[in-house]
Amino acid sequence: MVCNLSFKSATVPSDWKIANVTSIFKKGSRGDPGNYRLVSLTSVPGKLVETTVKNKIVRHIEEHKLLYKSQHGFCKGRSCLTILLEFFEGVNKHVDKGDSGDIVYLDFQKAFDKVPHQRLLCKLSCHGIRVKILSWTENWLKDREQRVGINGKFSERGGVTSGVPQGSVLGPILFNLLINDLEKGVNSEVAKFADDTKLLKIVKTKADCEELQKDLTKLSDWATKWQMKFNVDKCKVMHIGKNNPNYTYNMIGANLATTNQEKDLGVIADSSLKTSTQCAVAVKKANRMLGIIKKGIENKMENILLPLYKSMVHPHLE
Repeated sequence: MVCNLSFKSATVPSDWKIANVTSIFKKGSRGDPGNYRLVSLTSVPGKLVETTVKNKIVRHIEEHKLLYKSQHGFCKGRSCLTILLEFFEGVNKHVDKGDSGDIVYLDFQKAFDKVPHQRLLCKLSCHGIRVKILSWTENWLKDREQRVGINGKFSERGGVTSGVPQGSVLGPILFNLLINDLEKGVNSEVAKFADDTKLLKIVKTKADCEELQKDLTKLSDWATKWQMKFNVDKCKVMHIGKNNPNYTYNMIGANLATTNQEKDLGVIADSSLKTSTQCAVAVKKANRMLGIIKKGIENKMENILLPLYKSMVHPHLE
């Protein structure tokens, strides 16, 4: 009854809008608050209703084929694996022909937390999501509150004026729709997994490099228009190929750093396109797990060791 009333009136109960935020460490210094991902723990009944709304939006998107094929995040039949396979298959084909290429890894500044609500609602309307679903989503976004919890201690509640809650059911699909047209007018190949975005451009001459620079300028203009800033300090360029011009690119007046290795969705991408570094890391993790099993398990029977190996060691090697 509560769920049906929420849909009919296009309003969300206030206690569904309250979130306890927990922080998950990503990488870098543990003393830097910027190195943590904030995940919102929200109401379970609220999530059930979010699921219904999300399913309607996804069905609408799939029926009208509204989502660009470059997006692999939170899409049916797509994953980290599909984007890595497709993207690097293309890169390898070009390098095998003797071509050089530049990959630009882009990083949004607090992507999910910075989503501007009115611009998001404008994007939803442009995608044909209107009337009650749009009104319900607008109500779901406004007047949200959150507090941070660490070791059982909680901060005071604060209002949330932007962003979609990380950890919510509806948040990821709304974010996908906001950045859906990111590559519109861009000539370089674009691959996206939610907010993780990268560009590929085959560069044989300086003119090709200048084309990529124009694409980066277009992306910067898009980010300014939709208030989704790039963190230029974390955006990097990887030069691939023996005859690469090694052009210096810039965004918003700052030169982009170059890198020979980049962690791409959990996999270490190398400018040589060799997998030896990634394999070495995987082997190191697997050996560490073997050591834990060896030290921690006295009974060395097969029926005990085999399940442990399959669950703790084999996934790293896969």
